[in-house]
Parts: sequence; C-alpha cells; structure tokens
Amino acid sequence: MNKELKKLNTPQKIQGYLDSIPFNYEKNGETCMSPFKVLKAKKAHCIEGAMLAATAMALHGQKPLVMSLKVKSGDYDHVVALFKYKGFWGAISKTNHSVLRYRDPIYKTIRELALSYFHEYFLTKTGEKTLIGYSNPINLNRFGKKWQTSPLDLWNIARTIYDIKHIPIIPKGNEKYIRKAGKTEMAAANIREWK
Repeated sequence: MNKELKKLNTPQKIQGYLDSIPFNYEKNGETCMSPFKVLKAKKAHCIEGAMLAATAMALHGQKPLVMSLKVKSGDYDHVVALFKYKGFWGAISKTNHSVLRYRDPIYKTIRELALSYFHEYFLTKTGEKTLIGYSNPINLNRFGKKWQTSPLDLWNIARTIYDIKHIPIIPKGNEKYIRKAGKTEMAAANIREWK
C-alpha cells in the first residue's frame, strides 16, 4: 500500500487518483472501506476517498485530517480530506457530482473552506440548500494506524465523524432568507462523473 500511496505526493496527484477510480455505489451493501481496501477495489465514495487522501498526506509529512460537512435530513453528509500550504486550507474530495469537489489552498480558515461548499450543496430535485454545519479538522491519528490496512469496514471511524460536534453555518434567523438553487444550477449539479 505504501508504495502506491508514496507516488501520490501532492494533493493534486491524490485528487487525480480519486478522480480516476469509479464511484463506489455500494451495490452489495453499505461499505466504509479502509485505504488498503480502496486501493484493492479501485473504487470509493466520499469518506473512503477522504481517508485514503488523509493517509497519503500523512505519508508525506502532513497530518491526516478530514472535515465533515453536515446536512439536513434527506441529503447525504460529505467528508473531505484537508491540507494546508503556507497558512491556507484546501480540500481533497471524492464525489460523483460536478460540485462538492477539490478546493485549492486559498482559504484562511476552516470556516471559509466549509462555506465554499454552501451554494453547491442542494437537493437536485428541489434546489433546497441543505448544508447546515461543519466539523473542526479531525486528526485520524486518534484512531492509531491499523485502520489504514484493515480488511474490515471502518464503521467506528465513520460513527465518530458523523457524531462529532458540527459548527452551524447559517446565522440564527437567516434561514428564511436562503434562496433555492435555480434551474441552471440544478441542471449542472445533475452531471455525474460515473454512471
């Protein structure tokens, strides 16, 4: 596993790898594969991609950090791997949509980075914006190292990420001023990378 991940020595290369493998549609039931299993299966969904990206970043001297994006009921939370260069945050993301993707390291704070996903995070049938919160960076070192090569699904890590405290995005009282996405935005968001 290390040999493959060592080649992925920049966020751009890691993102390129994640873009090159199919989206994990979990056809045989829900999964939360380890980085080792992702490399073997050559497919991933968001949390699987985030954990693989965080592992690759750790191999190259960065902390294995992820951030959770929390949404309203009826939509799916998203998890991205984080990286920081010269004091600015960026994100690596595995998604099947035309949005919720990679972020260049231009954001001064985690909040700024999380807010960059707000306008793109909506239900593609109604346009309702669903992003309500984000987590502070989660250092995956808290789970040790064995998870990276585990043959088992990593539900304990997924639960911790899901249950962690999330910081609200929408200022109190401003919920009623949030505009739905328009037809053009909804059409663009319906573009899928992997059918």
